[in-house]
Amino acid sequence: MRTGRVGPYCFSSRPQDTAAMPDVSQIRVPAERFDASLDPADLFARPAPLELEVGCGKGGFLLDQARTHPERNYLGIEWANKYAGFAADRMARWGLANVRIVRTDARQVFLRALPDHCLDALHVYHPDPWPKRRHARRRLIQADFVTAAVRTLRPGARWSVQTDHPAYFEQIHALLTAHPQLETADYGDGSAGTNFEIKYRKEGRRIYRLAVRKRIG
Repeated sequence: MRTGRVGPYCFSSRPQDTAAMPDVSQIRVPAERFDASLDPADLFARPAPLELEVGCGKGGFLLDQARTHPERNYLGIEWANKYAGFAADRMARWGLANVRIVRTDARQVFLRALPDHCLDALHVYHPDPWPKRRHARRRLIQADFVTAAVRTLRPGARWSVQTDHPAYFEQIHALLTAHPQLETADYGDGSAGTNFEIKYRKEGRRIYRLAVRKRIG
């Protein structure tokens, strides 16, 4: 997955109550926990609706969402070790106990670890497009991943996707809209606020977006 490699590392203002901040070791989850027996609810200190972001980068989207919706739990998966560490440290500085970060392969998590109907929302923003034709098979959103992702969504759960790559978007759109358990949904305000989105907006690139929802019943 592409990650938020934009600009120097910097932190927003720290929360005032630093004594209440969770430790980074609480936020960053070892990849070894993501096996076939995983119950994502066990990663958090309380039951709550769970949202997952694939390719969370430096954690800008998760930071905003976790602060805005403290009643929800958030899990970020990131392949680049230094960005996973940065994101976990960022959440700890803000005292966000409702976020967990893991450095691992998202495809394998969905194919082998996550149980059925465990996610209330899935976010995939600017996945690596692997633009060369011979590399297209390495893209995350393929038929097997879609099947696995749909299995993990609760009925009514939303899946939001965003990319700047038109050919990849065509592939994503075809796969998601053809799935019998998914229906298109309103994307909302059209902004995920990720580092890639901010960068590409400044460059004048077009951003392609799609939101779907798992059918109820």
